[in-house]
Amino acid sequence: MALTPGVGPEHHEATVGVDLLAGEDRPVDAFGDTAYSTGEARQALEAAGHLLFFKPAPLRAAVLGGFTLDDFVISTAAATVTCPAGHTVALSDPGGQHNQRKAAFGNLCTGRPLRERCTKAKAGRIVTVRPHHDLLAAARRQATTDPGWQADYRRWRPPVERAVAWLLHHGNRRSELLRIPGRGDNRDPGACRCSG
Repeated sequence: MALTPGVGPEHHEATVGVDLLAGEDRPVDAFGDTAYSTGEARQALEAAGHLLFFKPAPLRAAVLGGFTLDDFVISTAAATVTCPAGHTVALSDPGGQHNQRKAAFGNLCTGRPLRERCTKAKAGRIVTVRPHHDLLAAARRQATTDPGWQADYRRWRPPVERAVAWLLHHGNRRSELLRIPGRGDNRDPGACRCSG
């Protein structure tokens, strides 16, 4: 059980989850929703030997019903991205606030039959590749193609969801009722959240 402030990136579910498992003396099977499925959390927990059953966050297409990041062939090692039409461009060096890399297809998109499924941008598609891309892509593949992972996830997720639903039904939805002397309640910026 951990009591943490309820706001701030350092208190995000994934960060708290990594901290909660830090005390485990042997690897565990860890289940969680998409909030726990960040690249940083996956890297830390996989390095500790834990088996992760975190539902990967879904990808959004730039165009409704169009191509997602997984429709591109992305090689972070070779620093290249190949689009569904077969055009390959170089990835930029990491940069910006989030250390992202970009692949700009520019004029390669012009007049191509797949363009309408790829982008509406006049300057062509720009693919953004974030740190931990390889880990997250592997997690998405595992969740959709690994029968063992899928069976374990289906087996254990419902009992966890029922337990959470029971807790919520019995008034445990929020830690608003939890008041910490000198800390206020969880509606305040100094609020605390109980995890565990």
